[in-house]
Amino acid sequence: MTVTSPSSRPRPRSLQEASLLEAPQLLLRKLRGFSSNRTLTWLACVPIALMGLGLFNLAAHAAELPELNAGFLANNMFLFVCAVLVIFMNAGFAMVEAGMCRQKNAVNILAKNLIVFALAVTAYWFIGYKIMYNASWVIPGWFKFGGLFFDPTVTPEMVTDGKLVPSIDFLFQAAFAGTAATIVSGLVAERIKFGEFVIFSLVLVGVLYPIAGSWQWNVGEGWLNKLGFIDFAGSTVVHSFGAWAGLIGAMLLGPRIGKFADGKTQAIPGHNLSIATLGCLILWIGWYGFNPGSWLSMAPEVPYIAVTTTLGAAGGGIAATLLSQFTGGKPDLTMTINGILAGLVGVTAGCDGFSMPSAWVVGFIAGILVVFSVSLIDSLKIDDPVGAFSVHGTCGIWATLAVGLFNADKGLLTGHGFNQLGVQIVGVLAFAIFAIVTSYIVWSIIGAIFGGIRVSESEEIEGLDIGEHGMEAYPDFASAK
Repeated sequence: MTVTSPSSRPRPRSLQEASLLEAPQLLLRKLRGFSSNRTLTWLACVPIALMGLGLFNLAAHAAELPELNAGFLANNMFLFVCAVLVIFMNAGFAMVEAGMCRQKNAVNILAKNLIVFALAVTAYWFIGYKIMYNASWVIPGWFKFGGLFFDPTVTPEMVTDGKLVPSIDFLFQAAFAGTAATIVSGLVAERIKFGEFVIFSLVLVGVLYPIAGSWQWNVGEGWLNKLGFIDFAGSTVVHSFGAWAGLIGAMLLGPRIGKFADGKTQAIPGHNLSIATLGCLILWIGWYGFNPGSWLSMAPEVPYIAVTTTLGAAGGGIAATLLSQFTGGKPDLTMTINGILAGLVGVTAGCDGFSMPSAWVVGFIAGILVVFSVSLIDSLKIDDPVGAFSVHGTCGIWATLAVGLFNADKGLLTGHGFNQLGVQIVGVLAFAIFAIVTSYIVWSIIGAIFGGIRVSESEEIEGLDIGEHGMEAYPDFASAK
Protein backbone atom coordinates (compact mmCIF):
# COMPACT_ATOMS: atom_id res chain seq x y z
CA MET A 1 0.00 0.00 0.00
CA THR A 2 1.29 3.41 -0.93
CA VAL A 3 0.98 6.13 1.63
CA THR A 4 0.81 9.66 0.33
CA SER A 5 3.24 11.92 2.09
CA PRO A 6 2.06 15.28 3.34
CA SER A 7 4.36 16.97 0.88
CA SER A 8 2.70 15.19 -2.07
CA ARG A 9 -0.86 16.19 -1.14
CA PRO A 10 -2.32 19.06 -3.21
CA ARG A 11 -2.21 22.22 -1.17
CA PRO A 12 -5.46 24.22 -0.78
CA ARG A 13 -5.92 26.73 -3.55
CA SER A 14 -5.79 30.40 -2.55
CA LEU A 15 -8.70 32.70 -3.25
CA GLN A 16 -6.60 34.44 -5.91
CA GLU A 17 -5.97 31.12 -7.69
CA ALA A 18 -9.57 29.88 -7.44
CA SER A 19 -11.89 29.71 -10.40
CA LEU A 20 -15.14 31.65 -10.51
CA LEU A 21 -17.03 28.55 -9.37
CA GLU A 22 -14.59 27.71 -6.54
CA ALA A 23 -14.24 31.22 -5.11
CA PRO A 24 -17.58 31.49 -3.22
CA GLN A 25 -17.00 28.18 -1.40
CA LEU A 26 -13.41 29.08 -0.46
CA LEU A 27 -14.55 32.47 0.82
CA LEU A 28 -17.28 30.92 2.98
CA ARG A 29 -14.85 28.33 4.40
CA LYS A 30 -12.67 31.15 5.71
CA LEU A 31 -15.56 32.31 7.87
CA ARG A 32 -16.15 30.68 11.22
CA GLY A 33 -19.03 28.19 11.06
CA PHE A 34 -18.84 27.67 7.29
CA SER A 35 -16.07 25.11 7.24
CA SER A 36 -18.26 21.97 6.96
CA ASN A 37 -20.23 20.77 3.96
CA ARG A 38 -23.24 20.20 6.21
CA THR A 39 -23.22 23.87 7.19
CA LEU A 40 -23.10 24.91 3.55
CA THR A 41 -25.98 22.56 2.79
CA TRP A 42 -28.14 24.12 5.50
CA LEU A 43 -27.12 27.59 4.32
CA ALA A 44 -28.37 26.74 0.85
CA CYS A 45 -31.76 25.95 2.35
CA VAL A 46 -32.19 29.47 3.72
CA PRO A 47 -33.34 31.18 0.51
CA ILE A 48 -35.60 28.20 -0.25
CA ALA A 49 -37.15 28.47 3.22
CA LEU A 50 -37.60 32.22 2.87
CA MET A 51 -39.24 31.76 -0.51
CA GLY A 52 -41.55 29.14 0.92
CA LEU A 53 -42.45 31.42 3.81
CA GLY A 54 -43.20 34.23 1.37
CA LEU A 55 -45.43 32.00 -0.75
CA PHE A 56 -47.24 30.78 2.35
CA ASN A 57 -47.78 34.35 3.49
CA LEU A 58 -49.08 35.31 0.05
CA ALA A 59 -51.38 32.32 -0.01
CA ALA A 60 -52.65 33.16 3.46
CA HIS A 61 -53.54 36.67 2.36
CA ALA A 62 -55.09 35.41 -0.85
CA ALA A 63 -57.23 33.01 1.12
CA GLU A 64 -58.80 35.95 2.92
CA LEU A 65 -60.00 37.48 -0.34
CA PRO A 66 -62.94 36.35 -2.46
CA GLU A 67 -62.34 34.83 -5.88
CA LEU A 68 -60.90 37.41 -8.26
CA ASN A 69 -63.53 38.44 -10.78
CA ALA A 70 -63.10 39.65 -14.35
CA GLY A 71 -63.97 43.28 -13.56
CA PHE A 72 -61.38 43.49 -10.78
CA LEU A 73 -58.65 41.97 -12.94
CA ALA A 74 -59.52 44.05 -16.02
CA ASN A 75 -59.60 47.37 -14.15
CA ASN A 76 -56.35 46.81 -12.31
CA MET A 77 -54.50 45.43 -15.31
CA PHE A 78 -55.78 48.31 -17.46
CA LEU A 79 -54.54 50.94 -15.04
CA PHE A 80 -51.22 49.15 -14.60
CA VAL A 81 -50.64 49.31 -18.37
CA CYS A 82 -51.66 52.98 -18.39
CA ALA A 83 -49.25 53.72 -15.53
CA VAL A 84 -46.42 52.11 -17.49
CA LEU A 85 -47.30 54.24 -20.53
CA VAL A 86 -47.23 57.42 -18.46
CA ILE A 87 -43.91 56.41 -16.89
CA PHE A 88 -42.55 55.81 -20.41
CA MET A 89 -43.39 59.44 -21.19
CA ASN A 90 -40.25 60.32 -19.21
CA ALA A 91 -38.27 58.96 -22.14
CA GLY A 92 -40.22 61.24 -24.45
CA PHE A 93 -39.62 64.31 -22.32
CA ALA A 94 -35.90 63.48 -22.17
CA MET A 95 -35.65 63.07 -25.94
CA VAL A 96 -37.53 66.27 -26.73
CA GLU A 97 -35.54 68.36 -24.28
CA ALA A 98 -32.15 66.89 -25.17
CA GLY A 99 -32.79 67.13 -28.90
CA MET A 100 -33.92 70.76 -28.75
CA CYS A 101 -30.92 71.82 -26.66
CA ARG A 102 -27.22 71.89 -27.42
CA GLN A 103 -24.91 68.91 -27.59
CA LYS A 104 -22.74 70.13 -24.71
CA ASN A 105 -25.67 69.84 -22.28
CA ALA A 106 -27.17 66.53 -23.41
CA VAL A 107 -25.86 64.43 -20.50
CA ASN A 108 -27.14 66.95 -17.97
CA ILE A 109 -30.61 66.97 -19.54
CA LEU A 110 -30.81 63.19 -19.73
CA ALA A 111 -29.61 62.88 -16.13
CA LYS A 112 -32.23 65.37 -14.90
CA ASN A 113 -35.06 63.61 -16.71
CA LEU A 114 -33.95 60.21 -15.46
CA ILE A 115 -33.39 61.10 -11.83
CA VAL A 116 -36.49 63.27 -11.58
CA PHE A 117 -38.80 60.27 -11.85
CA ALA A 118 -36.85 58.37 -9.20
CA LEU A 119 -37.12 61.43 -6.98
CA ALA A 120 -40.80 61.91 -7.77
CA VAL A 121 -41.73 58.34 -6.90
CA THR A 122 -39.75 58.48 -3.66
CA ALA A 123 -41.15 61.83 -2.50
CA TYR A 124 -44.69 60.96 -3.55
CA TRP A 125 -44.49 57.56 -1.80
CA PHE A 126 -42.96 59.06 1.33
CA ILE A 127 -45.47 61.86 1.84
CA GLY A 128 -47.06 63.25 -1.34
CA TYR A 129 -49.69 60.57 -2.00
CA LYS A 130 -50.80 60.71 1.61
CA ILE A 131 -51.24 64.49 1.46
CA MET A 132 -53.14 64.32 -1.81
CA TYR A 133 -55.56 61.53 -1.00
CA ASN A 134 -55.39 59.58 2.24
CA ALA A 135 -54.63 62.05 5.01
CA SER A 136 -56.91 64.09 7.24
CA TRP A 137 -57.82 67.66 6.39
CA VAL A 138 -55.93 70.23 8.48
CA ILE A 139 -57.70 73.04 6.63
CA PRO A 140 -60.87 71.44 5.18
CA GLY A 141 -60.81 71.39 1.40
CA TRP A 142 -57.40 73.08 1.22
CA PHE A 143 -54.66 71.20 3.06
CA LYS A 144 -54.29 67.63 4.30
CA PHE A 145 -51.74 65.94 6.52
CA GLY A 146 -51.68 62.77 8.57
CA GLY A 147 -48.56 60.64 8.50
CA LEU A 148 -46.32 59.09 5.89
CA PHE A 149 -46.56 56.38 3.21
CA PHE A 150 -49.81 54.67 2.25
CA ASP A 151 -51.61 51.48 3.19
CA PRO A 152 -51.34 48.89 0.36
CA THR A 153 -53.86 46.47 1.92
CA VAL A 154 -56.29 44.87 -0.53
CA THR A 155 -59.74 44.40 1.01
CA PRO A 156 -62.47 41.93 0.00
CA GLU A 157 -64.68 44.88 -0.98
CA MET A 158 -62.11 46.02 -3.54
CA VAL A 159 -62.23 42.62 -5.22
CA THR A 160 -66.01 42.28 -5.06
CA ASP A 161 -66.65 45.78 -6.44
CA GLY A 162 -63.90 45.64 -9.07
CA LYS A 163 -62.05 48.59 -7.52
CA LEU A 164 -58.41 49.53 -7.88
CA VAL A 165 -55.96 48.20 -5.32
CA PRO A 166 -54.02 50.97 -3.51
CA SER A 167 -50.67 50.01 -5.03
CA ILE A 168 -51.93 50.38 -8.62
CA ASP A 169 -53.60 53.68 -7.82
CA PHE A 170 -50.39 54.95 -6.22
CA LEU A 171 -48.28 53.90 -9.21
CA PHE A 172 -50.58 55.72 -11.63
CA GLN A 173 -50.72 58.88 -9.53
CA ALA A 174 -46.95 58.85 -8.96
CA ALA A 175 -46.43 58.81 -12.73
CA PHE A 176 -48.54 61.98 -12.98
CA ALA A 177 -46.57 63.63 -10.18
CA GLY A 178 -43.35 62.88 -12.01
CA THR A 179 -44.71 64.60 -15.12
CA ALA A 180 -45.17 67.88 -13.25
CA ALA A 181 -41.52 67.88 -12.18
CA THR A 182 -40.28 66.92 -15.65
CA ILE A 183 -41.98 69.97 -17.18
CA VAL A 184 -39.85 72.17 -14.92
CA SER A 185 -36.71 70.62 -16.36
CA GLY A 186 -37.41 71.98 -19.84
CA LEU A 187 -37.84 75.56 -18.67
CA VAL A 188 -34.59 75.69 -16.69
CA ALA A 189 -32.47 73.72 -19.14
CA GLU A 190 -28.83 74.49 -19.94
CA ARG A 191 -28.04 76.74 -16.97
CA ILE A 192 -29.32 75.28 -13.68
CA LYS A 193 -27.24 73.48 -11.08
CA PHE A 194 -28.06 69.79 -10.95
CA GLY A 195 -28.26 69.49 -7.16
CA GLU A 196 -30.49 72.52 -6.75
CA PHE A 197 -32.86 71.17 -9.40
CA VAL A 198 -33.01 67.87 -7.53
CA ILE A 199 -33.96 69.59 -4.27
CA PHE A 200 -36.68 71.67 -5.92
CA SER A 201 -38.13 68.56 -7.58
CA LEU A 202 -38.37 66.80 -4.22
CA VAL A 203 -40.26 69.71 -2.66
CA LEU A 204 -42.51 70.13 -5.70
CA VAL A 205 -43.59 66.50 -5.88
CA GLY A 206 -43.57 65.76 -2.17
CA VAL A 207 -45.47 68.83 -0.97
CA LEU A 208 -46.55 71.51 -3.45
CA TYR A 209 -48.15 69.39 -6.17
CA PRO A 210 -50.05 67.14 -3.72
CA ILE A 211 -51.54 70.12 -1.88
CA ALA A 212 -52.84 71.72 -5.07
CA GLY A 213 -53.86 68.38 -6.56
CA SER A 214 -56.01 67.57 -3.54
CA TRP A 215 -58.17 70.62 -4.29
CA GLN A 216 -59.47 68.94 -7.44
CA TRP A 217 -58.75 65.22 -7.45
CA ASN A 218 -59.76 64.46 -3.89
CA VAL A 219 -63.30 63.83 -5.10
CA GLY A 220 -66.07 65.33 -3.01
CA GLU A 221 -63.64 66.90 -0.55
CA GLY A 222 -61.34 69.35 -2.36
CA TRP A 223 -62.72 72.89 -2.59
CA LEU A 224 -62.38 73.13 -6.37
CA ASN A 225 -63.99 69.73 -6.83
CA LYS A 226 -66.92 70.85 -4.72
CA LEU A 227 -67.14 74.04 -6.77
CA GLY A 228 -67.59 71.97 -9.93
CA PHE A 229 -64.20 72.61 -11.53
CA ILE A 230 -63.43 70.14 -14.35
CA ASP A 231 -59.93 68.99 -15.21
CA PHE A 232 -60.32 65.41 -16.32
CA ALA A 233 -56.67 64.38 -16.77
CA GLY A 234 -54.67 67.35 -15.53
CA SER A 235 -54.21 70.19 -18.03
CA THR A 236 -54.08 72.54 -15.04
CA VAL A 237 -53.47 70.18 -12.12
CA VAL A 238 -50.35 68.70 -13.76
CA HIS A 239 -49.30 70.64 -16.86
CA SER A 240 -49.99 74.26 -15.94
CA PHE A 241 -48.81 73.71 -12.38
CA GLY A 242 -45.46 72.35 -13.53
CA ALA A 243 -45.18 75.08 -16.16
CA TRP A 244 -45.74 77.91 -13.65
CA ALA A 245 -43.18 76.39 -11.27
CA GLY A 246 -40.66 76.13 -14.10
CA LEU A 247 -41.39 79.64 -15.37
CA ILE A 248 -40.50 81.16 -11.99
CA GLY A 249 -37.27 79.17 -12.04
CA ALA A 250 -36.47 80.38 -15.56
CA MET A 251 -37.11 84.00 -14.58
CA LEU A 252 -34.89 83.76 -11.50
CA LEU A 253 -32.14 82.04 -13.49
CA GLY A 254 -32.16 84.57 -16.31
CA PRO A 255 -31.57 83.75 -19.98
CA ARG A 256 -28.76 81.61 -21.36
CA ILE A 257 -25.65 83.44 -22.49
CA GLY A 258 -26.24 84.76 -25.98
CA LYS A 259 -30.02 84.23 -26.05
CA PHE A 260 -30.82 87.94 -26.11
CA ALA A 261 -28.31 90.30 -27.71
CA ASP A 262 -28.72 93.94 -28.73
CA GLY A 263 -32.39 93.78 -27.81
CA LYS A 264 -33.04 90.91 -30.21
CA THR A 265 -33.83 87.24 -29.65
CA GLN A 266 -31.11 84.96 -30.96
CA ALA A 267 -32.02 81.45 -32.05
CA ILE A 268 -30.08 78.69 -30.26
CA PRO A 269 -30.80 75.60 -32.39
CA GLY A 270 -31.12 72.16 -30.89
CA HIS A 271 -28.46 69.62 -31.76
CA ASN A 272 -30.59 66.62 -32.73
CA LEU A 273 -34.10 67.01 -34.08
CA SER A 274 -34.25 63.29 -34.85
CA ILE A 275 -34.40 62.36 -31.18
CA ALA A 276 -36.69 65.33 -30.51
CA THR A 277 -39.13 63.94 -33.09
CA LEU A 278 -38.84 60.49 -31.54
CA GLY A 279 -39.54 62.04 -28.15
CA CYS A 280 -42.69 63.68 -29.51
CA LEU A 281 -43.98 60.35 -30.81
CA ILE A 282 -43.17 58.63 -27.50
CA LEU A 283 -45.12 61.31 -25.65
CA TRP A 284 -48.06 60.92 -28.04
CA ILE A 285 -48.14 57.19 -27.34
CA GLY A 286 -47.72 57.77 -23.61
CA TRP A 287 -50.73 60.07 -23.65
CA TYR A 288 -52.92 57.02 -24.25
CA GLY A 289 -52.08 56.11 -20.67
CA PHE A 290 -52.43 59.68 -19.45
CA ASN A 291 -55.93 60.46 -20.76
CA PRO A 292 -57.77 57.12 -21.16
CA GLY A 293 -56.19 55.91 -17.91
CA SER A 294 -57.72 58.83 -16.04
CA TRP A 295 -61.11 57.13 -16.37
CA LEU A 296 -59.61 54.73 -13.78
CA SER A 297 -61.36 51.63 -15.10
CA MET A 298 -61.70 49.64 -18.31
CA ALA A 299 -65.00 51.10 -19.51
CA PRO A 300 -66.76 51.84 -22.82
CA GLU A 301 -65.67 55.49 -22.52
CA VAL A 302 -61.97 54.60 -22.80
CA PRO A 303 -61.78 54.15 -26.60
CA TYR A 304 -63.72 57.37 -27.11
CA ILE A 305 -61.24 59.28 -24.93
CA ALA A 306 -58.39 57.76 -26.94
CA VAL A 307 -59.95 59.08 -30.17
CA THR A 308 -60.52 62.62 -28.86
CA THR A 309 -56.93 62.60 -27.61
CA THR A 310 -55.70 61.61 -31.06
CA LEU A 311 -57.81 64.25 -32.80
CA GLY A 312 -56.51 66.96 -30.49
CA ALA A 313 -52.90 66.02 -31.26
CA ALA A 314 -53.62 65.95 -34.99
CA GLY A 315 -55.30 69.35 -34.93
CA GLY A 316 -52.45 70.89 -32.95
CA GLY A 317 -49.74 69.53 -35.22
CA ILE A 318 -51.52 70.75 -38.37
CA ALA A 319 -52.17 74.24 -36.99
CA ALA A 320 -48.63 74.83 -35.75
CA THR A 321 -47.11 73.59 -39.00
CA LEU A 322 -49.37 75.80 -41.14
CA LEU A 323 -48.79 78.86 -38.98
CA SER A 324 -45.01 78.41 -39.01
CA GLN A 325 -45.23 78.15 -42.80
CA PHE A 326 -47.19 81.40 -43.04
CA THR A 327 -45.04 83.34 -40.57
CA GLY A 328 -41.62 81.97 -41.45
CA GLY A 329 -41.98 81.01 -45.08
CA LYS A 330 -41.16 77.36 -44.41
CA PRO A 331 -42.61 74.70 -42.09
CA ASP A 332 -40.69 74.53 -38.80
CA LEU A 333 -40.21 71.01 -37.44
CA THR A 334 -39.84 72.27 -33.87
CA MET A 335 -43.22 73.97 -34.17
CA THR A 336 -44.77 70.76 -35.53
CA ILE A 337 -43.41 68.92 -32.50
CA ASN A 338 -44.68 71.54 -30.06
CA GLY A 339 -47.97 71.80 -31.95
CA ILE A 340 -48.68 68.10 -31.48
CA LEU A 341 -47.81 68.33 -27.78
CA ALA A 342 -49.91 71.50 -27.47
CA GLY A 343 -52.88 69.68 -29.00
CA LEU A 344 -52.44 66.82 -26.55
CA VAL A 345 -52.32 69.19 -23.58
CA GLY A 346 -55.25 71.10 -25.08
CA VAL A 347 -57.67 68.16 -24.97
CA THR A 348 -56.44 66.67 -21.69
CA ALA A 349 -58.77 68.66 -19.44
CA GLY A 350 -61.95 67.78 -21.33
CA CYS A 351 -61.25 64.75 -23.53
CA ASP A 352 -64.08 62.82 -21.89
CA GLY A 353 -66.65 65.55 -22.52
CA PHE A 354 -65.70 66.95 -25.94
CA SER A 355 -67.38 65.86 -29.13
CA MET A 356 -64.94 64.60 -31.75
CA PRO A 357 -65.16 67.79 -33.87
CA SER A 358 -64.69 69.88 -30.72
CA ALA A 359 -61.60 67.89 -29.74
CA TRP A 360 -60.00 68.60 -33.12
CA VAL A 361 -60.90 72.31 -32.94
CA VAL A 362 -59.55 72.62 -29.38
CA GLY A 363 -56.30 70.96 -30.48
CA PHE A 364 -56.10 73.17 -33.57
CA ILE A 365 -56.47 76.33 -31.49
CA ALA A 366 -53.81 75.03 -29.08
CA GLY A 367 -51.46 74.59 -32.05
CA ILE A 368 -51.98 78.23 -33.00
CA LEU A 369 -51.57 79.44 -29.43
CA VAL A 370 -48.27 77.62 -28.91
CA VAL A 371 -46.64 79.42 -31.85
CA PHE A 372 -47.70 82.86 -30.66
CA SER A 373 -46.87 81.99 -27.05
CA VAL A 374 -43.27 81.10 -27.94
CA SER A 375 -42.89 84.56 -29.52
CA LEU A 376 -44.53 86.24 -26.54
CA ILE A 377 -42.26 84.52 -24.03
CA ASP A 378 -39.22 85.58 -26.07
CA SER A 379 -40.49 89.16 -26.23
CA LEU A 380 -40.67 89.19 -22.43
CA LYS A 381 -36.97 88.19 -22.37
CA ILE A 382 -37.76 84.91 -20.62
CA ASP A 383 -35.61 82.06 -21.90
CA ASP A 384 -37.61 78.86 -22.38
CA PRO A 385 -35.25 76.58 -24.34
CA VAL A 386 -37.84 74.03 -25.48
CA GLY A 387 -41.07 76.03 -25.35
CA ALA A 388 -42.22 74.15 -22.26
CA PHE A 389 -44.33 76.98 -20.85
CA SER A 390 -46.01 77.57 -24.20
CA VAL A 391 -46.92 73.88 -24.51
CA HIS A 392 -47.86 73.07 -20.93
CA GLY A 393 -48.68 76.47 -19.43
CA THR A 394 -50.39 78.44 -22.19
CA CYS A 395 -52.11 75.40 -23.67
CA GLY A 396 -52.89 74.02 -20.22
CA ILE A 397 -54.77 77.23 -19.47
CA TRP A 398 -56.53 77.08 -22.85
CA ALA A 399 -57.47 73.43 -22.29
CA THR A 400 -59.08 74.22 -18.95
CA LEU A 401 -61.03 77.17 -20.33
CA ALA A 402 -62.03 75.12 -23.38
CA VAL A 403 -64.01 72.83 -21.06
CA GLY A 404 -66.20 75.82 -20.19
CA LEU A 405 -66.73 76.46 -23.89
CA PHE A 406 -66.97 73.04 -25.56
CA ASN A 407 -68.05 70.53 -22.89
CA ALA A 408 -71.08 68.72 -24.30
CA ASP A 409 -73.10 68.98 -21.08
CA LYS A 410 -71.87 72.25 -19.53
CA GLY A 411 -70.11 74.34 -22.19
CA LEU A 412 -71.06 77.86 -23.23
CA LEU A 413 -70.89 77.04 -26.94
CA THR A 414 -73.04 73.95 -26.46
CA GLY A 415 -75.85 76.03 -24.99
CA HIS A 416 -75.25 75.73 -21.24
CA GLY A 417 -74.39 79.27 -20.18
CA PHE A 418 -71.38 80.96 -18.58
CA ASN A 419 -71.38 79.18 -15.22
CA GLN A 420 -68.88 76.43 -16.04
CA LEU A 421 -66.54 78.85 -17.80
CA GLY A 422 -66.53 81.01 -14.67
CA VAL A 423 -65.64 78.04 -12.49
CA GLN A 424 -62.84 77.09 -14.90
CA ILE A 425 -61.39 80.60 -14.66
CA VAL A 426 -61.37 80.35 -10.85
CA GLY A 427 -59.49 77.04 -11.04
CA VAL A 428 -56.90 78.36 -13.49
CA LEU A 429 -56.22 81.39 -11.28
CA ALA A 430 -56.05 79.35 -8.08
CA PHE A 431 -53.44 76.94 -9.42
CA ALA A 432 -51.44 79.74 -11.06
CA ILE A 433 -51.29 81.88 -7.91
CA PHE A 434 -50.41 78.96 -5.66
CA ALA A 435 -47.71 77.66 -8.02
CA ILE A 436 -46.17 81.11 -8.57
CA VAL A 437 -46.03 82.08 -4.89
CA THR A 438 -44.84 78.75 -3.47
CA SER A 439 -42.32 78.12 -6.28
CA TYR A 440 -40.82 81.57 -5.84
CA ILE A 441 -40.39 80.92 -2.13
CA VAL A 442 -38.81 77.50 -2.65
CA TRP A 443 -36.49 78.61 -5.48
CA SER A 444 -35.41 81.63 -3.40
CA ILE A 445 -34.68 79.56 -0.29
CA ILE A 446 -32.67 77.01 -2.28
CA GLY A 447 -30.71 79.82 -3.94
CA ALA A 448 -30.00 81.51 -0.61
CA ILE A 449 -28.78 78.30 1.01
CA PHE A 450 -26.57 77.10 -1.85
CA GLY A 451 -25.31 80.38 -3.23
CA GLY A 452 -27.58 80.62 -6.24
CA ILE A 453 -29.25 78.11 -8.54
CA ARG A 454 -27.32 78.94 -11.72
CA VAL A 455 -24.01 77.47 -12.83
CA SER A 456 -21.02 79.75 -13.34
CA GLU A 457 -20.49 81.55 -16.64
CA SER A 458 -17.43 79.47 -17.49
CA GLU A 459 -19.29 76.25 -16.75
CA GLU A 460 -22.21 77.31 -18.93
CA ILE A 461 -19.88 78.16 -21.81
CA GLU A 462 -18.00 74.88 -21.49
CA GLY A 463 -21.20 72.91 -21.10
CA LEU A 464 -22.97 71.34 -18.14
CA ASP A 465 -21.98 67.85 -19.25
CA ILE A 466 -18.37 68.51 -18.29
CA GLY A 467 -18.99 70.95 -15.44
CA GLU A 468 -21.78 69.03 -13.66
CA HIS A 469 -21.11 65.42 -14.70
CA GLY A 470 -17.54 65.17 -16.03
CA MET A 471 -18.59 63.40 -19.22
CA GLU A 472 -19.83 64.05 -22.74
CA ALA A 473 -22.81 62.60 -24.59
CA TYR A 474 -20.84 62.18 -27.82
CA PRO A 475 -17.16 61.79 -26.87
CA ASP A 476 -16.16 60.51 -30.31
CA PHE A 477 -17.35 63.61 -32.11
CA ALA A 478 -16.09 67.16 -32.14
CA SER A 479 -18.12 69.25 -29.70
CA ALA A 480 -20.35 71.90 -31.24
CA LYS A 481 -20.58 74.64 -28.62
